Amino acid sequence: MILVTGATGTVGRELVTLLAQGGERVVAVARHPEAAALPDGVVPVAADLADPAALAPHLDGVRAIFLNPAAVEGGAEQLLALAAAHGVQHAVLLSAMTVAFPAGEPRFADRFRVLEDLVRASGLSWTLLRAGDFAGNVRLWAPQIRNGGVVRAAYPGAATAPLVERDLSAVAARVLVDPGHEGKAYVLTGPRALDQREKLAAIAETIGRSLELVELTPAQAKAGMVANGVPSEIADRLLGSLADYAAQPGPTTDDVAQLLGRPALPFADWAAANARLFAD
Repeated sequence: MILVTGATGTVGRELVTLLAQGGERVVAVARHPEAAALPDGVVPVAADLADPAALAPHLDGVRAIFLNPAAVEGGAEQLLALAAAHGVQHAVLLSAMTVAFPAGEPRFADRFRVLEDLVRASGLSWTLLRAGDFAGNVRLWAPQIRNGGVVRAAYPGAATAPLVERDLSAVAARVLVDPGHEGKAYVLTGPRALDQREKLAAIAETIGRSLELVELTPAQAKAGMVANGVPSEIADRLLGSLADYAAQPGPTTDDVAQLLGRPALPFADWAAANARLFAD
């Protein structure tokens, strides 16, 4: 049996589905799992993992656990201790590429580094998935694209190899189920680097509209993001990384291809699958 934290998020929901389709018994943990249409046979557990003691009854029989930092931060050490006490053997942590390839404000990578250290010290075998820039980060552009097609953003030349979240879920499923990934850290990116104008062009081609990117200062960009509901800390994290990726493109690895036995999905595939987000 496998326990997945953050089970109703973009990565966790797909991960739960892949595991269930592969015949795995899954415990899906989220604050409100009833809000998601989870696959038949999946055990939904409502829990706030800042205090994970309520999970103890659900850890019996679990052999591997997936740790989403957004779900477990603040309770990770206690959860790992509970997991070890209940005989869980393996932990897979969703971490960040910036631990290995620094970019942006160090405080954000430091938070992931703390979680990695906790996993290593837990007594469980472990695998670290250091994810790069998510393709889905461009969802922040959706309101601007729907309302006229002019995207205002900082650092248009910042280049990353965007990781399609479906690939991250597929990799997580692979390393949770298959042996041989113990003690390894993988850096997960898409197949090639694209700057922000190239990402916007891929969206434009998908939806059949002309789109324009207008450069803002970082301060202007942050103000716009916050005004549209993005937490200030998230804006700082994104803009700090973009500043560094404007000076030098983020890394591109083949870890996804090596783990899945096929090329990583290109950003254009993500844009096509999510075209409705940008429709008028």
